[in-house]
Amino acid sequence: FGGRQYTSSRLKTQGKQSFTYGRMDIRAALPFGKGIWPAIWMLGESFTSVSWPACGEIDIMEMVGGNSGQYSNSKVYGTVHWEHNGDHADYGGSNRLSEGYFSDAFHVFSIEWDENEIRWYRDNMKFHTMDITGAQLSEFHEDFFFILNVAVGGQWPGSPNSETVFPQQMAVDYVRVFQKQ
Repeated sequence: FGGRQYTSSRLKTQGKQSFTYGRMDIRAALPFGKGIWPAIWMLGESFTSVSWPACGEIDIMEMVGGNSGQYSNSKVYGTVHWEHNGDHADYGGSNRLSEGYFSDAFHVFSIEWDENEIRWYRDNMKFHTMDITGAQLSEFHEDFFFILNVAVGGQWPGSPNSETVFPQQMAVDYVRVFQKQ
């Protein structure tokens, strides 16, 4: 496409549907390969007026496709990003499968987000928590929209290599949001 060997895409709910607090469950099977970077995340609805990272970012799931070592197709990350004293700040955790890869089967990636904290889960197993009660974390008490994407290449995963197979896909079975009435 456009003279390139590959491209990537995303789906987003910006301007259509946004949320403050709740439980978000996304059941997905992830792609596989070096340089493949699937993500299920949320960005503050204020993005167009205050920009990033001041709008806040909640990464429900990111997988950095690699072949071995720290970055592999069996480890996912849950992270938040925000602006702190004019600088970018982030805090995250990770979860690794005991065997196999995230492309082998569907998994449910979730957050529970309330006035006090955000909790990350993979298949209902909690792997990370962030306290969001601090005054410098006010962006996490505003509306956020969803972004689901598969990026190819980039600084974190690096470029695909000769073993990376195309096409790739992130198969999403459902996105469910549960909120108090």
